[in-house]
Amino acid sequence: MRKHTKQAPLSATKLGRVLAALPLAALLLGSSVAHAEGKVDTTRIVSVGGDVTEIIYALGEEKHLVARDTTSMFPQEAMKLPDVGYMRALSPEGILALSPTSIIAIEGAGPPEALTVLKSASVPFETVPNAYTRDGILAKIEKVGALLGVNDKAKALEASVSADLDAAIADAGKRAEKDRKRVLFILSLQGGKVMASGTGTAADGIIKLSGAINAAGDFPGYKPLTDEAIIEAKPDVILMMNRGDGASTANEELLKQPALALTPALQNKAVIRMDGLHLLGFGPRTASAVRELNAAMYGG
Repeated sequence: MRKHTKQAPLSATKLGRVLAALPLAALLLGSSVAHAEGKVDTTRIVSVGGDVTEIIYALGEEKHLVARDTTSMFPQEAMKLPDVGYMRALSPEGILALSPTSIIAIEGAGPPEALTVLKSASVPFETVPNAYTRDGILAKIEKVGALLGVNDKAKALEASVSADLDAAIADAGKRAEKDRKRVLFILSLQGGKVMASGTGTAADGIIKLSGAINAAGDFPGYKPLTDEAIIEAKPDVILMMNRGDGASTANEELLKQPALALTPALQNKAVIRMDGLHLLGFGPRTASAVRELNAAMYGG
C-alpha cells in the first residue's frame, strides 16, 4: 500500500465551478441507464477499491473497466488502467473525463465533496459493503456480481473462495489458545509514536482469521500507543505492511523505540512484513494471506 497526499476538501465555490464546467454529456450521464435487478450499465466502469477491482478480474469482467483507483494494484494488468486517485481522495474531474457509465466503489470511498460532484453529474455510484470477515468477503463478491449482472459467475466464485477460506481458517484455528501468538500490527511510526491497530480494522480481522491474538487490546480503529501500553501488550510478533515504495519502516527504526525494543517480538527479531493489499484487502486472495501469515508466525 502507498502513502498518499491528502486532498483538500472542495469549497462551495470551487464545487460550483466544477459542476458548471462539467460537459452536458457528463451531467446527463446515467439518465438513460437501465437498472434491471440492481445491474448497472457496464459499458465503462470505474472501479474504486483494490478488493472490488480484484473481484471484477476474478469474475472475468475486466473488459468493462476504464479506470481504477490507486489501491487497485492486483492483478498486474490493472496497473495499465488510468488511475483516478486514492480511494479516499478521489478526483471527480478525472473520473468524469473518462465518461464512465458507472462507478463501483468500496464502502468508505470519498471524500464526500467528490461524491457530491459525481452524484450531481448523475453518474451511477454503487457502494460495495465492507466487513473484515469471511462472510464480508462473500458479500462483496455477491454484490459486485449482481451489479455486473453475472450472478452465476459470482455464485461460482463465492463457492470457490468460501471453500478455500474455510480450509485456511480451520487449519489456523487448530492451535490451543495458550499457543496462539500475540500480534501487534503497526501501521506507522508517526512522530515517534507507534500507530497500532485495535478492533474493527482489516489488520484485526486478518490476525484473528490467522489463529492469533491482537495484542493491542480492544480499542476501536487505529491509535498511537503509549510506551506503557506497548510493554503491557507483550507482542510475540510485530506485523507491518511491506509498502513496496521504499517507505517501509526498517527494523533499525523499530529498535529505536525503547518500548518496542523491550518486547518479545523485537528481542526475537519476529517482524513480519507482507504486501498490504494481499494482507488487508479482504478479497478473493484472503485465504492465501491467512496461510502466508500463519506460516510466517508459526513456521511450516
